[in-house]
Amino acid sequence: MQRAAGRTPERPTARAGRVRTHRAASPWLFLLPGLGVVAAFVLYPFLSTVHKAFTDARTLTPGTWVGLRNFRDMLDDEQFRVALRNSVLYVVAVVPLTVLLPLLLALLVHKKLPGVTFFRSAFYTPVVASVVVVSLIWGWMLDDRGLVNGILRFLGAGPVAFLGDQWLLLFSAMALTVWRGLSYYMIIYLAALANVPRELHEAAAVDGAGPLRRFVSVTVPALRSTMVLVGALSSVAAFKVFSEVYLLAGPTGGPAGQDTTLVMLVQRTGTGLNGRVGYASALSLAVFVLTLLLMLLVLRADRKEADG
Repeated sequence: MQRAAGRTPERPTARAGRVRTHRAASPWLFLLPGLGVVAAFVLYPFLSTVHKAFTDARTLTPGTWVGLRNFRDMLDDEQFRVALRNSVLYVVAVVPLTVLLPLLLALLVHKKLPGVTFFRSAFYTPVVASVVVVSLIWGWMLDDRGLVNGILRFLGAGPVAFLGDQWLLLFSAMALTVWRGLSYYMIIYLAALANVPRELHEAAAVDGAGPLRRFVSVTVPALRSTMVLVGALSSVAAFKVFSEVYLLAGPTGGPAGQDTTLVMLVQRTGTGLNGRVGYASALSLAVFVLTLLLMLLVLRADRKEADG
């Protein structure tokens, strides 16, 4: 067939170059909607928070540039020191329990026993339930006229001010956090236990190792990376705790605000018609940096243990 008059034949090299260009651009076209969502709802709010951290912005006013004044005020803020203390105590008390107790629970339901599927589902119920509903139930149970104090009165121990004492309220919130996290981290451990070779336990049993010895010498080393993962996740969750303490202690943060956490302080400072948005942004940035440092400490501790 004759070529159409005046039409220049297309060169193969040009066509191949255009195909390569389309192939290089195609993945980005598929990623573009997701990247747009991330940019709009993650990147832009983060950059906006960083900018406002260096201003005296309020809820209804954009504010002016004040440099590091918000961070200097933070160091002199007694409420910030109280909130930082409570958040650090939360991590110290909650993380070891959320690393060890879910592992023991996973070992319990990992065995093939009659009805174990029911118990796995029952143990996972706290994760499915709303944190608001669970916290309200715990608040009713720990109230002066609640179930727990009713049992204590029946036993002659008298009522205990779980929600009226600074430390009892904080420890009650910690117990609620641990209880809600048990089943979630149990599922992670169950997935890891399925990959532990049974031959290791059988060889240890042949050598005369008992259940405790097999747990320490076989199970724990095999799950070390999973335990680090659980420790990292629970550390971040404990350091940024909000709902449990807020719903048990109330918006004021317990007696005289002594149970306020860092995230609660951010929420309380930056909301309202006269909210100090600039100072709240500086607090948010401090929480971000401290959380990042906490993650780095966990990873470094794991690396040192692996090298040692």
